[in-house]
Amino acid sequence: MRYRTLGGTGIEVSAHCLGTMMFGAVGNPDHDDSVRIIHAALDAGINFVDTADMYSSGESEIIVGKALKGRRDDVVLATKVHFPMGEGPNRGGNSRRWIVKEVEESLRRLGTDWIDLYQIHRPDHTTDIEETLSALTDLVRQGKIRTFGCSTFPAEEIVESHVAAERRGLGRFRTEQPPYSILARGIEKSVLPVCRRYGMGVLTWSPLASGFLTGRYRRGGTIDLSTGRAALHPHRFDPSSPLTAAKLEVVERLVAVAESIGTTLPELAVAFPIAHPAVTSVIIGPRTMDQLESLLKGASLTLDDETLDRIDAIVPPGTDVYPPDGVWTPPSLTELPLRRRPVGERSGA
Repeated sequence: MRYRTLGGTGIEVSAHCLGTMMFGAVGNPDHDDSVRIIHAALDAGINFVDTADMYSSGESEIIVGKALKGRRDDVVLATKVHFPMGEGPNRGGNSRRWIVKEVEESLRRLGTDWIDLYQIHRPDHTTDIEETLSALTDLVRQGKIRTFGCSTFPAEEIVESHVAAERRGLGRFRTEQPPYSILARGIEKSVLPVCRRYGMGVLTWSPLASGFLTGRYRRGGTIDLSTGRAALHPHRFDPSSPLTAAKLEVVERLVAVAESIGTTLPELAVAFPIAHPAVTSVIIGPRTMDQLESLLKGASLTLDDETLDRIDAIVPPGTDVYPPDGVWTPPSLTELPLRRRPVGERSGA
């Protein structure tokens, strides 16, 4: 296993990180089996584990806590906060009130006294970034977290956070966690260059493009919308959608690339993100032991320039075959008053 420094933190992490979103009710509900998978990943040399409070409503954190008993000191543990955890107001978001409360809940579920990397899961336009950074800075000083980062932030939000940190003398985001795969390379345009400029570590998620790079879904084949990821998000796998057709067309060309170098499509997909110099670690998120073993084969693969050139010819750098799933959409696009003047003001000079 290869290891790299996480931004400017001095923390050494494996080049592939174990993502645990699929442990719990959403994926693998068997706690003992999930623990065995986590232990197998650690035994293979992975020392970086990523979870979130909202994964299976906290169940993933509980499973991770069980798995790390007796091994906590050897693991760089990351979790996240932002999404709602229960009914009612003030049980989500990036406010000081919620962060200070929810970090205690994560620590309890994880069975640990500290979190190595605490991440803000998505931006929150209702909370000043200074408020969020101030709360996170205090948690570092209290010893409850070692460092903090952001996840799926657009480049402009990352820049704003660093400006605010410098202006107010606050701690700054040390990492960013964006979606990145052969099918979704948009972050190469601005997010990755901005992270390099600020010396941030980058841990990317969804290298298998929500399952389209597993080889399970092929052009001309039948997509069963009742199983796997297709059952969770059927709109992403709609056979009649032009986006689905575009993904499947690219998949066929990538399968040919993988076969020509003696590997599989998922192994090619897992090996691709780590080739970018801005990427520190690639998150792999298995649900079963077989999936982990397959993904670890990709983690040991190094792609040469000729192979990367062939991938570039299929999906040009900085382009997306489809909009990455789960990204943050700014309110300037979703809230009507922010993109349309009132009728009475439209005729003004």
